[in-house]
Amino acid sequence: MKFRLLYFASLADRAGCAEESIDSAAGDPAVLYEEVRQRHEFTLERARLRVAVNGRIVAWDHRLQDGDEIVFLPPVSGG
Repeated sequence: MKFRLLYFASLADRAGCAEESIDSAAGDPAVLYEEVRQRHEFTLERARLRVAVNGRIVAWDHRLQDGDEIVFLPPVSGG
């Protein structure tokens, strides 16, 4: 399946891009995050992130579909 991934804050910095399209057989965001975590050497544990699919916050075991847009949301600090 093909997915569009969006990265923000520290994840975008680490990946060197704000978005990418990837092919993956991952059935849920948890498996997909582990794939991209290894590829980009992300240091954030999944427990510290939220995930959105097609603009909606979902559980990590949400069933992915071909063409989904997935956003991994890291903790953000501000002032």
